[in-house]
Amino acid sequence: MKYLAGYPASLQEQVAQLIAQDKLGALLSQRHPGGTHDIQSDRALYDYVGGLKNEFMRKAEPLAKVMFDNKLHVIRNALGTHTTVSRVQGGKLKAKREIRVASLFKEVPLDLLRMIVVHELAHTKEKAHDKAFYALCTYMERDYHRFEFDLRLYLTHLNLGGKRLWSHEAPITPP
Repeated sequence: MKYLAGYPASLQEQVAQLIAQDKLGALLSQRHPGGTHDIQSDRALYDYVGGLKNEFMRKAEPLAKVMFDNKLHVIRNALGTHTTVSRVQGGKLKAKREIRVASLFKEVPLDLLRMIVVHELAHTKEKAHDKAFYALCTYMERDYHRFEFDLRLYLTHLNLGGKRLWSHEAPITPP
């Protein structure tokens, strides 16, 4: 259960029991019954991220690119990334910021997509996973920690060979 390694042993044991009883997928489906969101294109994702940024981080630098990335988990073993590309243009240093979200998040409930987006947006201001970073995450999404835990449960479910819960497609290889 590599996705739950940072959690207390008692919580990991509860998850292990759910797995043994083949109830982890059912629990997640019950906690997120609404199905998938309708943000399926890079443009729609850009608009969604831009809306959150404008609502919670109005003074932050603009984002040059936001996109779903099919290769993200394969290349970086990550679910989302934030990067800043700096270039010198006409004697000035220009920075372009971009966010990439693993394509896995096209087929999850909006809560889980929002958690990843909030996480990556927070990184544009706070680089480290410290108290200020998590305070910003919970400012943008008050249930951030619950959704992060649910996402880790879902990744554990997929890692154990479980099927996608909010899709009718065949199971995928987890990140």
